[in-house]
Amino acid sequence: MAAASPCCRISSPRPGPTRIFAPSDCRPSTWRDSSGASARSEKTTSSASRKTFFVGRCVTNTGGHYGISSALILRFPPNFVRQLSTKARRNCCNIGVAQIVAASWSDVQPPIDSPSSASLTSAAADAVAAVVVPKQEEISLAGASNLAVTNLTDAGSDPIPVVDAHSMPSPALKTVPSPAASVLFSSDQSLTVHAGERYGRGVVTDAITTPLVRTSAYCFRNSDELIDFKEGRYASYEYGRYGNPTTKSLEEKMSALERAESTLFVSSGMYASVALFMALVPAKGHIVTTTDCYRKTRIFMEKELPKLGITVTIIDPADIKALKGALDQENVSLFFTESPTNPFLRCVDIKLVSRLCHERGALVCIDGTFASPVNQKALELGADLVLHSATKFIGGHNDVLGGCISGLDQLISKIRQYHNVVGGVLNPDAAAMFIRGMKTLHLRVQQQNATALRMARVLEEHPKIVRVYYPGLPSHPEHDIAKRQMTGFGGVVSFEVAGDFCATKKFIDTLKIPYIAPSFGGVESIVDQPAIMSYWDSKEDRVKYGIKDNLVRFSFGIEAFEDLKADILQALDAI
Repeated sequence: MAAASPCCRISSPRPGPTRIFAPSDCRPSTWRDSSGASARSEKTTSSASRKTFFVGRCVTNTGGHYGISSALILRFPPNFVRQLSTKARRNCCNIGVAQIVAASWSDVQPPIDSPSSASLTSAAADAVAAVVVPKQEEISLAGASNLAVTNLTDAGSDPIPVVDAHSMPSPALKTVPSPAASVLFSSDQSLTVHAGERYGRGVVTDAITTPLVRTSAYCFRNSDELIDFKEGRYASYEYGRYGNPTTKSLEEKMSALERAESTLFVSSGMYASVALFMALVPAKGHIVTTTDCYRKTRIFMEKELPKLGITVTIIDPADIKALKGALDQENVSLFFTESPTNPFLRCVDIKLVSRLCHERGALVCIDGTFASPVNQKALELGADLVLHSATKFIGGHNDVLGGCISGLDQLISKIRQYHNVVGGVLNPDAAAMFIRGMKTLHLRVQQQNATALRMARVLEEHPKIVRVYYPGLPSHPEHDIAKRQMTGFGGVVSFEVAGDFCATKKFIDTLKIPYIAPSFGGVESIVDQPAIMSYWDSKEDRVKYGIKDNLVRFSFGIEAFEDLKADILQALDAI
């Protein structure tokens, strides 16, 4: 056979019925070495002679040298069209030649400085270098957009093993061997960037960012493959309500941050709470919660859960005696609270309440929304579950809704089963936005921690401020607890203005930087008057839960501290 043409032309594969090269498709070639002598390979069956395929060429190792045949066109395995489906190509449009040729499954790669490669142009050599074929054990087996492969054989090789699926509906995906993220990265700052993506990502792609997989359902090549999926021998997804590769990467990132076995992301923080209660609290069960918490959560507990025979005890966040009494008198299924709480930022001794509840067989779930995973690790302190309204600090840009629950796999699995029936699915577009937002979570929260603490000190010393609620201040009732279990005190400060309802309203209206809105935790500062925003419909609840007319909740964004300080001071001067 003549030597390869100086120009190695790269062409895209055409979809259609195809096959893998058989041994006869690429026999040892006769080629001329640098001296002009003719040579032929002596070995055709050793591992050193196994083929490496390039688009439009067959490269054969011939005793340490490589010859490139220009007569052969690459053929792809029968299921390759499905593996790189239209959806996969759309979402991973930059896969490039390297990903296409990865279907060849060879474990031999020609050295770029080999005699045959010297005859290539520099552009062709670059192309050859780019299409390094992964070893068999490095191929990621996943579903939908992934290169999901079953029972394929290369010339003389063993069948590619089929990965065992995780218990449904969260399939276990075999990924490129790499150090565990928890071992490689010692800091949350690194985990927010890489966990669940660079190491462990299910979708195979050379893209830095995790692909957005938009689909409502996943297809199967035949009924046998579907049966294998149902019986756990084939890893994929089935329906959008049961899982999505983009969302899976997000869940793994959160699990790494919270040091959790498993995480479930859902459509909102409120739905996360509802799914938790419905899945883990039995009929006629009992919940203990705290007086200070998100109002809609308390409304659901007080009005909806009793319809199922579930009763609730409400205690002060720091009242350990009341907690012990409830554990003695009731068959408590769950202790649920926020820490810090909304809006007074009270803190619960998570280690202590976890020990007390576990002694009586009760689960502990901490809503850590105000803390974020950066400032507090509730699971490491003893809680069984940690919940977040991801809309807040996790998303961080006031542009996406979602919620999540992290904890023991056996508990998350129960919640996931309920979730799969009821719905409340996180849209994959939202999952992609959360992944993007979490990459800067550590940096944003550090900035917000610093700004909030400095402003809390300024406010506490101002003559027109009656009281400041912030765990980072020594005046806070649970300051010592916060110092023990938090690494930062969060970006939200609540305070009472020296004035009545109208004076407080004027203060808020005079502010120039923050938006008047009901959320918190984003890059833009937000302010609200809880007496209007959250409790306008119930004066009785305002009195019952200590929501005064002059209370202000201020969520600090990432604006400059001096600008925020000047704005607050001018607004206080106006009242």
